[in-house]
Amino acid sequence: MPLDAHNRPVVLPDLLSTTAEALPVLHELLDAAKSCLQELVVVDGRVSAARIEVEQTASHGLAWLATYVEALAQMQAWAEKLNAQGTFGEVEQLIHQIAFGEYTAQIAGGIPMNQGEILRLSDIGLSDDQMGSLRRGAAATLIQRGNTQQARLRLVTLVQERSAEVTIGATGLEDELEMIRDQFRRYAVEKVEPYAQDWHLNDDLIPMDVIDELAEMGVFGLTIPEEYGGFGLSKASMCVVSEELSRGFIGVGSLGTRSEIAAELILAGGTEDQKHHWLPALASGEKLPTAVFTEPNTGSDLGALRTRAVKEGDDYRITGNKTWITHAARTHVMTLLARTDPASSDYKGLSMFLAEKTPGDDANPFPTDGMTGGEIEVLGYRGMKEYELAFDGFAVKGENLLGGEEGKGFKQLMETFESARIQTAARAVGVACSALDVAMQYAQDRKQFGKSLIEFPRVANKLAMMAVEIMIARQLTYFSAFEKDEGRRCDVEAGMAKLLGARVAWAAADNGLQIHGGNGFALEYKISRILCDARVLNIFEGAGEIQAQVIARRIL
Repeated sequence: MPLDAHNRPVVLPDLLSTTAEALPVLHELLDAAKSCLQELVVVDGRVSAARIEVEQTASHGLAWLATYVEALAQMQAWAEKLNAQGTFGEVEQLIHQIAFGEYTAQIAGGIPMNQGEILRLSDIGLSDDQMGSLRRGAAATLIQRGNTQQARLRLVTLVQERSAEVTIGATGLEDELEMIRDQFRRYAVEKVEPYAQDWHLNDDLIPMDVIDELAEMGVFGLTIPEEYGGFGLSKASMCVVSEELSRGFIGVGSLGTRSEIAAELILAGGTEDQKHHWLPALASGEKLPTAVFTEPNTGSDLGALRTRAVKEGDDYRITGNKTWITHAARTHVMTLLARTDPASSDYKGLSMFLAEKTPGDDANPFPTDGMTGGEIEVLGYRGMKEYELAFDGFAVKGENLLGGEEGKGFKQLMETFESARIQTAARAVGVACSALDVAMQYAQDRKQFGKSLIEFPRVANKLAMMAVEIMIARQLTYFSAFEKDEGRRCDVEAGMAKLLGARVAWAAADNGLQIHGGNGFALEYKISRILCDARVLNIFEGAGEIQAQVIARRIL
């Protein structure tokens, strides 16, 4: 058995009981932090939006603290499940121990909301006495002995021995989901990874052959019910597919996102006629959708949208501008949010449309009358392209008003956020895995000072923490998907998964590039692309700050 510098076992002999003992301490700390913040932001018995804004650092810090506690709770559930199955091996034990050791230490010393913003518990108002529980008992043991260099080096040694495995550590998922993972991992390795770098460097659209193959594999109808032409599978299956395709290339992993959003909108808010007309076409890939919500100068403030839809007879004419529209040119239908009540100035006057258009090509990307567009050049997240769109009297059939009722658009859109953020969290895990894949290979192959880079502790440390945080983000993502599959509200859980997953992906890509050294800064190396792709995850589907704001409001 490997020993640490003090001749003690690297893996704590009573690991599961120690982490189980630490969890109530962390939950009590979270409850205390919530109480402290409520004293600052509750006015006349209600949470004040103005006070939340004034206390934004503390509020967002509460969201991050809650995310950490929930993430460790899900790691404990994962570990106990594996232990009961007899599959809680040394790799899994080390991942679990390092996760608890590092995140408990960060809670005690400072949670990185990003590189330049470290949240201390005192920022929320906790006193030294309230934080004292972290300096004794199980929490103190984990802080002192959980994430040691010996544990990290041992994990990396074991990972190298098991390099042929698809994931580092058992995921705890059912065999059916692992079979799906294997299928899409093989596809990504054969049909995506060899070409992704060229697609990125040339700013190429993902070939239609790939889209057709994904359609045949059921990617676009994965979670659409069978009665509407889909496969009726779980959100957890969506996570596995999104993760492995994004591990190959985030653009390919994101192709299904637009279909997921469109299908959610139609399932939740559409009429039966709209469901039977649109869902089978989306599921088969016959119709490719795009989401047309964001406008210049509005960002996350969707209630301030200005694009208007004016009724003419039974139909509508759309006029206004949209931006950051992904895959706009080649798609057949836009889920388009516009203002139907000109007297309104908030979300209540918005309606959602299933706006049909003709797919374009390179020569004429937007051939449909009443709309024009131009490409937005971007650092990463390529393969589908981003566009600005302008609508000038663009015609939409009255029958394509979602749900057949005006003024419901914002509410309909809100109902898609859980699935969209779960799927984005899964994409983040996939991008982080991609960073680990290329960094691990480079660290093994690259020789410096007479030995492989991976033999240097600070290189191995980075790789170990990538593997650990990938598992943490993965378990939080699966948990949110399971909650969604059970029909339970999971906006907080989905938000947490997306919030943490985005930071984990960026950290993995950044550390992966650091391991490459100067070569990582060269466009020919994959890690340069992965870094660019990872950066967008903390922006779309709700920027990290918005995500933290939403989580904090719900907790309070």
